[in-house]
Amino acid sequence: MKKTLLACTAFICAVLSISSLTAWAADSDQQAAAQPEETPAPPSLYPGMAGPLAFSQKPLSTDLGQYLGKWYLTGVASGLGFWQSNHVQGDQNWRGDVSNGQLMINKPDGLVQIFAQVGAYSLPALGTAYIPADQAIHDFYGPFPQGFLKLQLTDSLSVMGGKLPTLIGAEYTFTFENMNIERGLLWNQENAVNRGGQINYVAGPVTLAASWNDGFYSNVYSWASGSASWAIDSGNTLSFIGGGNTRHTSTSSIATPVFQNNQQIYNLIYTHANGPWTITPYFQFTHVPEIHSIGAFDTANTVGFALLMDYRFTDDTSNVAGLPLSGFSLPVRVELIASTGSASDGSPNLLYGVGSKAFSVTVTPTYQYNFFFVRPEFSFTGAFDTTSGLAFGSNGNNNNQARLMLEGGVIF
Repeated sequence: MKKTLLACTAFICAVLSISSLTAWAADSDQQAAAQPEETPAPPSLYPGMAGPLAFSQKPLSTDLGQYLGKWYLTGVASGLGFWQSNHVQGDQNWRGDVSNGQLMINKPDGLVQIFAQVGAYSLPALGTAYIPADQAIHDFYGPFPQGFLKLQLTDSLSVMGGKLPTLIGAEYTFTFENMNIERGLLWNQENAVNRGGQINYVAGPVTLAASWNDGFYSNVYSWASGSASWAIDSGNTLSFIGGGNTRHTSTSSIATPVFQNNQQIYNLIYTHANGPWTITPYFQFTHVPEIHSIGAFDTANTVGFALLMDYRFTDDTSNVAGLPLSGFSLPVRVELIASTGSASDGSPNLLYGVGSKAFSVTVTPTYQYNFFFVRPEFSFTGAFDTTSGLAFGSNGNNNNQARLMLEGGVIF
């Protein structure tokens, strides 16, 4: 049943995107001959996108009248394959899978706004075993991974509730949203989807947000998180983000790692976008307190730094039909992360053994032609000061892992 859902969702996305491409392609010659129209702004409730992949600037839409307003439909259908060295026990050297078969319904205007994301996905991440899409849907966020209701009370003030994208971190949850196919080592310490509520306030160049939620999808509503972003100018933004569990909880699952779900986490993120360059360095600190009931008999911290960069070889991102132009981009990510603590004192393991450290390098050349995209990826993860049995390889004693990955599909 799960595999049927994956196949059907991916097929529907592909059919919709190809039919959309055919319709828009038929119009593009007429539009090219005429004076180009002003490209409309995309729906404001799009999934977060770090690039270089881009949705159409003229997504499928329908106007349901004065009271229901205009609704948009976007989607992604993609697959991936990869080879990896030193796979951990239970994983494989070679894999092929669905990475996305998702549809997104979006009503971005008016007092009541709605976003719903449904379908199949996998969540590949550096330094961890790959979880196939059918299992990921079951173990993580279900076939409805994100969706929320937003009340736009004033131009500056809004409230949201539902399954929300986290405020934490500089990377998003799904492969198509990010510069790289795989999430990074710092992302492994962060939550991704929160069930809860959020309030947002915009005051000129400053944007504030605060959320009460269930942290690492624990279904225990004890997490508080907040963010403050300052748009210094059109090309530079500085953000401070923090969150943590307000009480000790023992919930544990693949989606809810018990130590991380009881932590405090802080990010300082700077983004510079100028012409073909996007550069995002960010710093991360986490702290897990002493909680005997979950096996943390002493405290432990992680300190991490990441640098995400993308160079786009064409500046123009849409043509007169509203489609992204063909373009080549070169995203690169470099990371360092270190954990503290003492195994003899009973500190929790947050990486590859108490007090272990790791680094990664990821390069993801990306090519998008209108709706279609393809991107190979090379990544290397190295770890040191590891604990025997907790690193890479079938016996957990190897200190590095390389991956070669290829993802391709349609985004509309």
